[in-house]
Amino acid sequence: MTAELQAQNGGTGGLEADYQVLNKMKEITGIQDADFLHAALKAAKGNLMEALIVLTEERDQEPVQNTTAAEPSSWEGSAVGKEPPQGGAAFDPEKKGDHSAVAYRQLESPKARAAERPQEVHSPESKNRSKRKRCEVWGENSKQSDWKRVGDWPVGMKNIGNTCWFSAVIQSLFQLPQFRRLVLSYSFPPSALESCRTRTGKRNIAFMQELQCLFALMLGTRRKFVDPSAALELLRDAFKSTEEQQQDVSEFTHKLLDWLEDAFQLAVNVKSPGDKSENPMVQLFYGTFLTEGVHEGNTFSKIETFGQYPLQVNGYRNLNECLEGAMVEGEMDEETASQSVKYVQERWFTKLPPVLTFELSRFEFNQSLGQPEKIHTKLEFPQTIYMDRYLYCSKELIQTKREEMKKLKEKMLILQQKLERYMKYGSGPARFPLPDMLQYVLEFVTTKPAGAVSSACVSSTEDSQMMDRQSQGESLILGTPSQPDSVFDGKDGEPEDEAALLANSSPQQQLNTPLQPSGPPAEISDCPAPHVASEEEMNLVTTCLQRWRKEIEQDVRDLKESIARISLSIDEMYSDPHLQQVPYHLHAVLVHEGQANAGHYWAFVYDQSRKSWLKYNDISVTESSWEELERDSFGGLRNASAYCLMYISDKVSHVAAGEGEGSELMQLQEEVEALPPELRRYIQEDNWRLEQEAEEWEEEQSCKIPSTSSESQELSPESDLPAAHEQSLRSLSSEHAMIAKEQTAKAIANAADVYEKKGVEAALCEAFHEEYSRLYLLSKETPTPQNDARLQHVLIYFLQNDAPQQIVERTLLEQFADKNLSYDERSISIMKVARDKLKEIGPDEVNMEEYKKWHEDYSLFRKVSVYLLTGLELYQNRKYKESLTYLIYAYQSNTALLKKGANRGVNESLITLYRRKCLLKLNEVASSLFVSCEEADVAEGISILNELIIPCVHLINNFDISREDMDAIEVMRNCWCSYLGREDMDASLQIRLGELLPRLLDGSTEVVILKEPPKIRPNSPYDLCSRFAAVMESIHDASTVTVK
Repeated sequence: MTAELQAQNGGTGGLEADYQVLNKMKEITGIQDADFLHAALKAAKGNLMEALIVLTEERDQEPVQNTTAAEPSSWEGSAVGKEPPQGGAAFDPEKKGDHSAVAYRQLESPKARAAERPQEVHSPESKNRSKRKRCEVWGENSKQSDWKRVGDWPVGMKNIGNTCWFSAVIQSLFQLPQFRRLVLSYSFPPSALESCRTRTGKRNIAFMQELQCLFALMLGTRRKFVDPSAALELLRDAFKSTEEQQQDVSEFTHKLLDWLEDAFQLAVNVKSPGDKSENPMVQLFYGTFLTEGVHEGNTFSKIETFGQYPLQVNGYRNLNECLEGAMVEGEMDEETASQSVKYVQERWFTKLPPVLTFELSRFEFNQSLGQPEKIHTKLEFPQTIYMDRYLYCSKELIQTKREEMKKLKEKMLILQQKLERYMKYGSGPARFPLPDMLQYVLEFVTTKPAGAVSSACVSSTEDSQMMDRQSQGESLILGTPSQPDSVFDGKDGEPEDEAALLANSSPQQQLNTPLQPSGPPAEISDCPAPHVASEEEMNLVTTCLQRWRKEIEQDVRDLKESIARISLSIDEMYSDPHLQQVPYHLHAVLVHEGQANAGHYWAFVYDQSRKSWLKYNDISVTESSWEELERDSFGGLRNASAYCLMYISDKVSHVAAGEGEGSELMQLQEEVEALPPELRRYIQEDNWRLEQEAEEWEEEQSCKIPSTSSESQELSPESDLPAAHEQSLRSLSSEHAMIAKEQTAKAIANAADVYEKKGVEAALCEAFHEEYSRLYLLSKETPTPQNDARLQHVLIYFLQNDAPQQIVERTLLEQFADKNLSYDERSISIMKVARDKLKEIGPDEVNMEEYKKWHEDYSLFRKVSVYLLTGLELYQNRKYKESLTYLIYAYQSNTALLKKGANRGVNESLITLYRRKCLLKLNEVASSLFVSCEEADVAEGISILNELIIPCVHLINNFDISREDMDAIEVMRNCWCSYLGREDMDASLQIRLGELLPRLLDGSTEVVILKEPPKIRPNSPYDLCSRFAAVMESIHDASTVTVK
């Protein structure tokens, strides 16, 4: 293998690099067979990520007893509920015989692997998984059902590139009802915002607002997962190189709590800015502890505040041991120790927060390697922990128990040392249990000499028996003198398994039998035997050996029983009912899988309403179990282990449990209804966008489905086209109905009396005519520069452009048939009647092709308006390059509308005016950069000319050009022509200028290519009118406008 590695990597340097790669693979996978790892890497053609994914995937496919997910999905990446592969045995990294075969088989092409395992139903997922990084989202979903949330099932969170840490923390906090309500109800007086002048304070408020929107979506969205990009953008400045490295969960949680604490402090009405006692974040997450001790002979005590309490993992077996180690440091000498101070330093919790977070320190710095390493040792933690033993009010009782514990451990250590002398007897390097050694001597004494002594007479069976006894003796030793605190391995309040083994082990049963030789009869034995021994000597030695063995066996039995009793006393030391009055229940476990410098985060959160554990892994939320949590969180088995534990007090737990007594869906709706109006509207808009995306997706898919029979092929030209038109129409009409939703709802509310007296149809008729009259009057109003009524409603646009009456009436009827109107029983009833009436309208009554074109025109009109407003805003903010692109596209689309009628588009003169201003401004910038003679500036100036100015000039020439535009183009051309022959200009610049001028002066044969404007965040249907008014007003006042 060494020669092969050298050949592949080019000598010694390559060999060292390959060894480093293999060592890294050993750390990540836990497989120690270098030949197998090298074979896997070779089969992956040197692609380390490919090899690691295959190896770790195979190890994860071992059958595990898991709870079936309550919401299964074909594309979710959770291991919960998966079945083991049926095509062969599970991959076993400990079997060396077939490592290479397994590695090569798993690294074959996707087609070959699919042929081998035809029973796998997730082949698209399997195919894409090999290209997926640890913290990426699983790609685009192929089913519309994968987008949508099922009932009240919790939503996942999209991974925006190495942001699984954000998802794990936010999901854990969101599932705390108190914290969720605090965030969603957050508000502050305007005076607080004015007084906040620091960048940090404004950022914290902005983050709180984004977190509010994110939480609102997590409550009321119909999506299966949400996108946290907006909140994450604000975190980019707080962390360095977020795009390149993953964030530490503890670091992020610290910073998150600090930001939220500062944001709430602005909203708390306190006289002293430094007083945080009324801050709800401090009340929920922060506690205090008292530190007492001795320093340089002087006693001291101080009270400190904590949010996340840090705990060391190394050297401890469970959470209580970690806490005990953190609360007590160093032991005083007997001479200097007083009655009240026994340790160098003691800590006592004086106030525990409702949400108690433990930060487990699983990383340490390796001085020899010069890099951090992860601690993979096992650490157990309970579902309920009693904090009484760490409270200051229990100080006297706990100090007494600690003294008792100390004495018991000292006694235990002495007994263990005595037992070890029996079970590891001898003075040489190899030591064995003394009872076994006496047995072997007895066998030697009772063996009769034979004619020849064979060196191989001791059978392999006897050798194995002796080795078993030796290993058994070693396992019976509870701990070593150098590790007195790591003696026991059991759960609180239960006898240790090893202690029970000591008290009830099989050797005790063997001790009750008479001492008999275990070897074969002497006359047929060829084993070593005494050469000369009288019968009297034989009897004496045999009697002594049997008596001594009985004495030693009794001593061993007594020692084991004593150790078991002490072990039980230690386990039950803190089982006092007086120390079980302050329970904290496990709420969430944040898990990290990987190494110190890379890995993946997810969270287990206990759902009080469902009485079960849920696993939040990016976009996937699946039902889990305590068994899976133990396996993934305790550590010691794989590279996954708990990194942060979140416990909640009994009071918080009861509040969450009380909320879960009713219907989960009803509770969700109640929480959404309790939100502020702007957050409810935010949810409605997002759900509306989801419906549009779903309808567009359906339309795309309808064009992709091929016909499968001759009959369908014959029908497709007539039947498929209307179906596609129907979906397109439904998408556009739904969009326009959503814009007018509030106005339609108001019309329904005004018809309440008619609904009560005359019924549903009469109410629909009343609301229909009232809304039609209102829109008709608005369409006849004289427009002003600051107001365009067409942006308010699609029917105003139709009426001003003399649309056919049938199209107007159908459009208005669709407003009342919109599914987003289901606010109450009256709205739902009217919606159903309106839908029935729509079904009665036949194709002869309304030309659906013409209907579609009218709605397309209105959508294009709104698009032109958005482009125009965006271009004007950018111009006023001196972003001329971006502004010009929007204005050009606004002009082109608007020209197509104006060909159909003067009221179909926006004011063309306004677009051309600011397009011309942008061109002249950009020309000034480009020409000044060109003549600067600095290479970077010259290149930028040429780029502006090539990518923006020249294409725009050619586009203007393609349309009916105005006198003002011709003058502006002539000014720009004269500017560049004036640089020809200038003596102060470098010759190379003159050459470049000669290449540019022909394109600027005459580009009629040139194909014009202009970049599309950046994608705009879809404007809310509620604010486009106000945005238009603000921009138009700012244009007339000549002041910069900023519209959110």
